[in-house]
Parts: sequence; structure tokens; C-alpha cells
Amino acid sequence: MSALLEVKDLSVGFRQDGRLTQAVKGVSFSVERGETVALVGESGSGKSVSALSTVSLLGDSAEISGSVTYDGQQMIGADEALLRKVRGNDISFIFQEPMTSLNPLHTIEKQLGESLALHQGVVGAQARARILELLEQVGIRDAATRLTSYPHQLSGGQRQRVMIAMALANKPDVLIADEPTTALDVTIQAQILDLLKDLKDRMGMGLLFITHDLGIVRRIADRVCVMQQGEIVEAGPTQEIFANPQHPYTKKLLGAEPSGAPTAVPLQAEVVARTENLKVWFPITAGLLRRTVGHVKAVNDATLTVRSGETIGVVGESGSGKTTMALALMRLIASEGQITFAGQDVRRWSTRQLRSLRKDMQIVFQDPFGSLSPRMTCAQIISEGLGIHKVDPERDQRTLVQEVMEEVGLDPATMDRYPHEFSGGQRQRIAIARAMVLRPRLLVLDEPTSALDMTVQVQIVDLLRHLQKKYGLAYIFISHDLRVVRAMSHQVMVMKSGDVVETGPVDQIFDAPAHEYTRSLLAAAT
Repeated sequence: MSALLEVKDLSVGFRQDGRLTQAVKGVSFSVERGETVALVGESGSGKSVSALSTVSLLGDSAEISGSVTYDGQQMIGADEALLRKVRGNDISFIFQEPMTSLNPLHTIEKQLGESLALHQGVVGAQARARILELLEQVGIRDAATRLTSYPHQLSGGQRQRVMIAMALANKPDVLIADEPTTALDVTIQAQILDLLKDLKDRMGMGLLFITHDLGIVRRIADRVCVMQQGEIVEAGPTQEIFANPQHPYTKKLLGAEPSGAPTAVPLQAEVVARTENLKVWFPITAGLLRRTVGHVKAVNDATLTVRSGETIGVVGESGSGKTTMALALMRLIASEGQITFAGQDVRRWSTRQLRSLRKDMQIVFQDPFGSLSPRMTCAQIISEGLGIHKVDPERDQRTLVQEVMEEVGLDPATMDRYPHEFSGGQRQRIAIARAMVLRPRLLVLDEPTSALDMTVQVQIVDLLRHLQKKYGLAYIFISHDLRVVRAMSHQVMVMKSGDVVETGPVDQIFDAPAHEYTRSLLAAAT
């Protein structure tokens, strides 16, 4: 009996300017009903290309050979009518970056409803009931209030949950999940993995799970295929691969986990930034006169102190107020409470007054591809702030760019390339270089490693610790990856629904958590 999805000797190349670049080379694997198969490897290993080949989603420049059968039907070379029938209905996808997959002009209800109407003919009240059921299934709180929301009004984790709901809407036979939990908090990640496992078992669905997180693989997969440079270098049952890996690359992946600790903070270290009783409430308006009828309580009474050379790790679920608190500290959004930077009370400072401090407080965002201008070269991106803040005006800017690129581990010879020509890890290094070239005193790192491969995560953590030790940087490190938080942080702040529920030294929080929510976060991460 053939597998539900069977891939044999699949090769994929992309032709550009007369040259063929081979992305996948002779890959073979299968997915049975009720089975989870994990494709594991670093960015560029061919995982996603292999998955997209199953229903011919690679575009005209792709040249595909080999065989892909779904339920006995050949997909390579199949006519468009068959492919349309199979796509989204029988074989469904969850993509890594929901913001590029969701339509920014349509509400969540409309986008989910479109899939139900197209594949099942379900409309009206019946469709709305099914949409609410799906949103609640994937962990969206107050789902009824989210139906009229647009993608930009949701957090990264919430957008990914909407994508998962869309993929599950038509009860597919095969679900291909491409890094579906990258942007999710550990507790929601655990819920989603349990949900996918439950649906797979209940519906007899085959699950092809693409990820760089081996912790997830151990938790969810029955079999593992390890990919490197377009080839499967090792495959077998999950327990065997983890207990006795044979290939050097598999051993490298299994050994890639952030470890160690940051350099201790000197007792006399200067306080760089402090907040007391920080509060950020966003008004909810209604009616013709837009009267305030309530508030979204994003942050309630947050107090923290960060010193030179110190890292405050901030953890909590999406929507807990982590990023909002950091933006308020940097005076990028309005807030109440005291904010002190470099010994000065800056809460009432005007925009003009704050301009002199901007170079001293910088931020690195979660998604470097979204925060780097696609129309600017690496050199232009990094040097932009030098002219604005008049940093070392007597020195050549390209020399300064070269120095900071070398410092963050980038080849200065690539400074005239554009962001799309770099890997994810390299783009994050560019974002770090853009901040570091100004020699800031405080750096806010908002999920800087969540979208990166495990081996690259280790490199970025080592880089950040090196820069902190060298320059005495103060870090606000926001992350849902507790392994990275432990490796980076001196102090940890745990947030839930806008409240700071627990703070303390990193070892105390991880080894003897006092609050039930902290314990649940740690349990979900193991």
C-alpha cells in the first residue's frame, strides 16, 4: 500500500539568466496517514522547496524532476484543475511568515470565510460559527472580538494562529507546516503542537513538519529527515536519530543550543535606564464623537532598572506588554510613570529634546527582513544613522561601516549588497550593526533570535554577549525562547496580560519560580 504522500528522487533547480541552481537533489521521503514526519535543517537546506514542490507552488523558473504522489495521484506535471482541487483542500499549508500570507486589506473573518466558501460552500451564520470555533481551537482569546480585526492589529503570535486556523478549516488529509511555531510563545507553542497532534490522531491526517527547532521535533515527530545543502543526509525514527545520530551534520544540529552565561555586572555599574510605575493604556473609542468607552491595558505598573553591562530578560506570551513596555521606556509611545535615562527624567521631554538621546537608545526588531529597507544597500542601512546623529563626522562613513561589519561577523566586501541577498542570520547581524555603529548605551532586542536556525542562534547570542562585555551595553532582551533568555540574562521579568508577575535574578526565576504563571512557562519549554 502506497503512502498518503510519497516523494521519490525529487530534484529541483531554479533557472536564472541561463544558469541552473540546484536547490534539492534526489530527495525521497513519505508521509503515512496519522504520521508526523519532520524535515529538519538550516535555512537554505531545501526543506521548504521540497514541501512546495508537492503541489507545484514554485513558479515558472523551477525545474522539477522525480515523483510526488498524493493518494496515488501524480502531482508533478498534473493539470491545473487537479492541483487547484488538491491545494488547500486535501493538502494544506501553514507558512512561516503570516504577515506576507494574510491579506492586509481584509478582516480575519473575511479571510477565513473565503476559504470555507471556496472549498466547502459554507457561508453566513454557519461560516461565522465555524470561524469562531477555529479561532478558539488555536488559542485566540475573545475570538468574537477579533473577527473584524485586520492582520496588522494582531500580534505576531496571533497572526500565526489565524494562519493555522485557515489551514485547518477544510480538514485536510495532509498538513504541511513550515516553521509554524517560530513566532509563538512557549505556552501557545505547546498548545499548538498538542492541537496539531490531536487533530492528526483524530482525523488520521498526515503531518509534514518543517522546522529548525529540534526540541519540537523530539516532541511531535514520528520520523525525522535531516537535510543539508539540498540532500537528506540522515533519516529514521525520531528516538533513534536523537539517541544515536550518525551524520556529523546531525550531531552538529543536536549540539547547537545557547549555553553559558553573560559576564557578571560590576557592583559599581552605572544605572542606564529606570522606570517606576510605568503604565500604558490605549483608549477604546466608539460612536460618532469617538468617545472613550474603555482601555486596552497594555502595561500596568512596570518597574525596572537596567545598569551598564546588564541584561534584563523580559518573557511572557504575545500581548503581555513586553514590547509595549520597551517602546514606552524608549519614549516611542506615550505612557504614564517615571522614565529615567542616563540620570535624567525624560518622560516629559519633547521630541526635539529626545533627539540628542536617540543614538544612545537603539532597538533590534524580531524580523530583520521587515525592518531593513529593501531599496537600500547594507552600507546605506548601517550608515544612515551616522549622518543623522553626526557620529564621528570627520571619519569616512564606509570605513566606520567596514569596522562595525567586521565586529558583528559580516564580510565588508558584501556592504553594497541588498537585504534579500543575505541569509536570515546575516540580516539580523546587519540590524545589530545598524544599532551598534552609533555606539548606544541601551539596546532593546525584541525577539532577535526567534526566526533563526539553532546554530545561528548560538552565534548571535555569543556575538551579543561579546559586544556587551566590550562596550558595557545595557540590554532589554525580549524573547519567548527561555533557553536564549537564560543564556543572555542577569535579571528576568515575567509579564502576563500587562502585569509584571515576577522579577528576579535569572537563576532564581529558572530554578525556583515563585509565580504559577512562571512555572507554567518553564514547564511548556521542557
